[in-house]
Amino acid sequence: MSNPMQNVRIEKVTVNIGVGEGGERLRKAEKLLEELTGQKPVRTISKMTNRDFGIRKGMPIGCKVTLRKEKAIKFLKEALWVRNYKLPAWSFDEEGNFAFGITDHTEFKDMKYDPEVGIFGMDICVTMEKPGYRIKKRRIEKRKLPAKHRVKKEETMEFMKKEFNVEVIE
Repeated sequence: MSNPMQNVRIEKVTVNIGVGEGGERLRKAEKLLEELTGQKPVRTISKMTNRDFGIRKGMPIGCKVTLRKEKAIKFLKEALWVRNYKLPAWSFDEEGNFAFGITDHTEFKDMKYDPEVGIFGMDICVTMEKPGYRIKKRRIEKRKLPAKHRVKKEETMEFMKKEFNVEVIE
């Protein structure tokens, strides 16, 4: 594109492991996430009580890491390698973001099965943006993003095909 403000880029990659309970299993998930990403994870807290799952409001039920810039791109390449560089079209939303899951963390390169840790799956959410998105987030004089400057589903699909050689399956 001729206009540099219309170039799509990755804002952040969020990696989430939902355990559903606190305690030892959650600590193992946090250790695994730190080993995979090289960053300290943050615990996610339940927002409501659900008796069927044995969850109370305010209870830690998972952990997540937010990656930006080079770390995000590096991790995304590894995660796409696990998925064989294929993503279904329904993974992309109308704002241009996309998400996919990995069922087994041992599929990553250099990850071995450890019976002490077990097997964890994870959700990977990628948020896309264009330069100039700061107006939406800044503290003073926030503005709504104009429709022509929002990232569209097709733009993200094209970006992923071009930058990461991802095959989008219809």
